[in-house]
Amino acid sequence: MDTFADYILEEQDLASKMEILYYLAKKNRIFFDKSVIFKTEIARMFLNYSKIEVDKNLVLTASLLCNVKKIDNAQDIESVHTYAKRGAEYLQKMGFSKRFCKICEEVNRYSNSNPREKESDILELIDQFGGMLLDRPERIGFKPDEALVLLEHRNLKDEYNRYLETFMDFVKFMEEINVSELVSMTAFRRLVKIYNETQGLIDFIKEVVYNYEPKVDKLIEKQEEKLANEMFEDFDNPNRPLFSKQTAKKIMSHIGENDLQNIEE
Repeated sequence: MDTFADYILEEQDLASKMEILYYLAKKNRIFFDKSVIFKTEIARMFLNYSKIEVDKNLVLTASLLCNVKKIDNAQDIESVHTYAKRGAEYLQKMGFSKRFCKICEEVNRYSNSNPREKESDILELIDQFGGMLLDRPERIGFKPDEALVLLEHRNLKDEYNRYLETFMDFVKFMEEINVSELVSMTAFRRLVKIYNETQGLIDFIKEVVYNYEPKVDKLIEKQEEKLANEMFEDFDNPNRPLFSKQTAKKIMSHIGENDLQNIEE
C-alpha cells in the first residue's frame, strides 16, 4: 500500500503538492504558511538557474516539508534548535526514506548531522536567505544584497556550503531582472511585495503559481539569452580578455604572485 510519502513524491506538479500539503496542514496541524511557499519559489528559480544535478522534485518536496515542526516563535530557543530533527522524525513516520528525512533535518545545523547531503545545502541557503528577505516582529526584511552579505559573512562564516558561490551568482543575476507591473521592481522585491500584500495562503499560492511564475520565468529566459548573446558577440574580438573579470578574480585569489611568475617564466 502506498504511503503519503509515495503519494506526494509521485505528484510532479508543484502547485498540486502545495494543495495537498495545505489540506494535510489543516488536518494534522503542521507548520505550513506563506513563508514556506515563498522559500520554495526561490528554490524553484534557483534550481532552474543553476542546473545543479539533483532531483528537482525531491528538493522542492523537501522544501515544502522541512519545516513541518517549526513553531512561529523565534523566542523559544529550544524549539528553534530541535524543530528540524523533530520534523525529520515525523516525516519518517509518514513513510519518507531515511535519506529524505536526513535532507530535511539538515535544513539547519543544530543536530550536527554529518556528512551533509548536497540537497541539504540547497535547503539551507534558501531557508536562510528567504527568511532574511521577510519582515519579522523585531526587524524589517533585508534587501537581497544585504541578505547575501549576512549569509556569507555571518550565518555561514565558519561553515562550508558547496553551493554558496552558485547561489550568490543566482541572486545577483535575479537582481538584474525587473518585473514590470504598475511600478518596475526586481524579481525578489516583487515576490516580497506579493507576500506582504496577499493575506490568505491559498490566494498567495495562486498569485505565485499562476501570475508570478510564468512572468518571471520568461524574464529569466530573456536575461539568459541576453547574456549568451553578449558573450558570443565578444567572442571574435581578438582584444577581449581570455577570462571574464569574475573568472580572473577567482583565479588570482587561488594563485599567489610568486606562483604566477613561475608560470609566466
